[in-house]
Amino acid sequence: MPMNPIRLISRIKPIAFWHLLKLALPHLAYLWPTYRATKTCMRLSTDYFGKKHYQNGQANAFRHALWNVLIAKYCTTSTKAMARALHWAKKITDWHEETFFGKELPMKMDYHNNEVGRNLFEGHPQWSQIVFVQKLLVLTENAIKINPETDLNQLKNHLVYITDDH
Repeated sequence: MPMNPIRLISRIKPIAFWHLLKLALPHLAYLWPTYRATKTCMRLSTDYFGKKHYQNGQANAFRHALWNVLIAKYCTTSTKAMARALHWAKKITDWHEETFFGKELPMKMDYHNNEVGRNLFEGHPQWSQIVFVQKLLVLTENAIKINPETDLNQLKNHLVYITDDH
């Protein structure tokens, strides 16, 4: 399913759109790389998992971590820029969660998997895209199923999921 920016924007409430503008204006140079990262992430997630990455299973964990890796990777133009790109990746993906979703456990899962992706990139910025994908596929195979009582602080380097992929 191709990404339709007009349809996506039409789903955004005015206040959330205003927050996006405030978030994006200081980071205009990151908008195109973020768009490219998002398209690449969606394509790769579909290539590896079909539509399963739209559910709250392991495939979704992979997608969220990869999305953050790719945003940071595509926005990093130098070693000095890495911290700023990671900060942007967190801000834009947090905005996405807050704007489009609202269920507590799925949001916790997504925030956690987003952070796993950013941490992976921060630890290995020199890796190629394909190496990140390979490493994330291994993490996906070993992802841990969580419930509302799960302490995510104990799972810092693990992808997590809620429902089994069918």
